[in-house]
Amino acid sequence: MSRTRLWAVIGLLALFATAFVAAGCGDDDDDDDGGTETTAAGGGEDFGLINEGTLFIGVDTPYPPFEQGQPPNVTGYDIDILNAIAEGLGLETEYQDTGFATIFRDVGAGQFDTAAAASTIKPGREKEVDFTDPYYASATALVVEEGSDIATVDDLSGTIVGAQDGTVQEDYANAESGAAEVRGFPEGTTALAQLLTGAIDAALIDEAVAADALEKQGGLEIVDTFQAAAEPDLFGFAVAPQNDALREAMNEQLATLKEDGTLDEAYQEWFGTEAPPEVLEGTNELLTND
Repeated sequence: MSRTRLWAVIGLLALFATAFVAAGCGDDDDDDDGGTETTAAGGGEDFGLINEGTLFIGVDTPYPPFEQGQPPNVTGYDIDILNAIAEGLGLETEYQDTGFATIFRDVGAGQFDTAAAASTIKPGREKEVDFTDPYYASATALVVEEGSDIATVDDLSGTIVGAQDGTVQEDYANAESGAAEVRGFPEGTTALAQLLTGAIDAALIDEAVAADALEKQGGLEIVDTFQAAAEPDLFGFAVAPQNDALREAMNEQLATLKEDGTLDEAYQEWFGTEAPPEVLEGTNELLTND
């Protein structure tokens, strides 16, 4: 082989080696970029969280079986669903106790990422927050002392009715019951306690909460159940109105929980029944005004 051809071959080999090294560096760069972009849910989404990597949740407790205990040791149906959503998004959860009367304002103002508060999706509330798709269908129970003359909501006219502050039950009592007085309480269970003392004649409270309480406390009974809000009365998780990314990501996780049976299993555990179609198939399409 001539010297000229030898140097040509050497040069060609050097060119191939340089190209190979450059390609290898390019692969490393791609791997590094992929690593830095991988955050919650593995896609680099910006959920606008208060604390990176953590879903900060306002919780109104006690409100069994939806929320019970005190942070950080809280349990309940809402807690199970939110923990599953957070896990699917690759996030930790942090709960902070707060009052129901201000929880939507607090979420809307960015003090919490979302809320575990057994909250009915209703247009009036969507002036302050947006809601996820539904995860629970509610009914209202009329609770009275055993032996009471009150048998249906038609018997509430002229009575003293108790309900939790800021709830659809309180709205109904004020607008529809004909009660002589409506007394609001910070917690629904407080209304039931007042009922036992004779301070009020009846209490309007979520059916699941009433059923849970009556299993533990005698002397009271559910005499009527009905819809206090729109048909059906659906619960959603509140999210700040400017945080579409978090709401959409939570909806995607909710859809997964409905499809893989996780939500139905939680329904069975906490309520002893299957999740209804309006929960499994429902979406939040409410307007933001009444």
